[in-house]
Amino acid sequence: MAVKTMGVIGGGTMGSGIAQVAAGSGIDVIVIDVSDAAVTRCIGGITASLSGRVAKGKMSAAEKDAALRHIRGAVGDGAYRELNSADIVIEAVTEHYETKVKLLKQVDAAIKPGTIIASNTSSVSITKLAATTSQPDRFIGMHFFNPVPAMALVEIVRGLRTSDATRDEAEAFARQLGKSPITVKNMPGFVVNRLLLPMLNEAFFALAEGDAKAADIDAAMKLGCNHPIGPLALADMIGLDVLLSVMQIMHDEFADSKYRPCPLMKEMVAAGFLGRKTGRGVYQY
Repeated sequence: MAVKTMGVIGGGTMGSGIAQVAAGSGIDVIVIDVSDAAVTRCIGGITASLSGRVAKGKMSAAEKDAALRHIRGAVGDGAYRELNSADIVIEAVTEHYETKVKLLKQVDAAIKPGTIIASNTSSVSITKLAATTSQPDRFIGMHFFNPVPAMALVEIVRGLRTSDATRDEAEAFARQLGKSPITVKNMPGFVVNRLLLPMLNEAFFALAEGDAKAADIDAAMKLGCNHPIGPLALADMIGLDVLLSVMQIMHDEFADSKYRPCPLMKEMVAAGFLGRKTGRGVYQY
């Protein structure tokens, strides 16, 4: 059964991207965030993104307007009551377990029976998050990739108690959004980050140890491995704070030194050099 209404908790980069794709697929979207200003930023960002697609001839102005009509914002704790009509709710807030649990409990209390709760987490255990809800069999991970409108993959992450029906419905929903889902086990980093992040981390070690300049490290991977973007530039795009947080979780969960975060990365995060979003990371913007 196709999803008609979706809730998104958190209107940041990932939440707004998910909302944009869903609205463009004809799904009614309720975006919940902490303030009117946050919701305004979210919808403004989506509007700008869609306008860019119109300018490039990838959609018409009428399609843009139709997509925007499918999105509405809601603010504060009382906003969760609006999720009663949702077929699926996707949590897309910061990679902080306690924050996620607080919001998921509010979602759980507001939704109708049978609604799927999904988390866009890139590192927190789906099994652990599911255990905080009243229907852990209806909880699943749906890990989208940034930028959501452009990236085809969605990792569907099964917790220990996720039902087969929930997995099937989540995969069908991903396809409804025009995405390509793969099902993965609930392991730290899932598949993509477990492979990708150690490479990015190693690029920081190479930089810290003076193996080459940042631009040359990136050029080596672009020209030598045919990567579309170098690892250090990609780290800046992801956000060094996000990268460090996920690396630390993987290091803690696996108890394996190969996942130890590079001290240079820690130093840069401590200095506030987080990448593109702060105007300075490995590179200046």
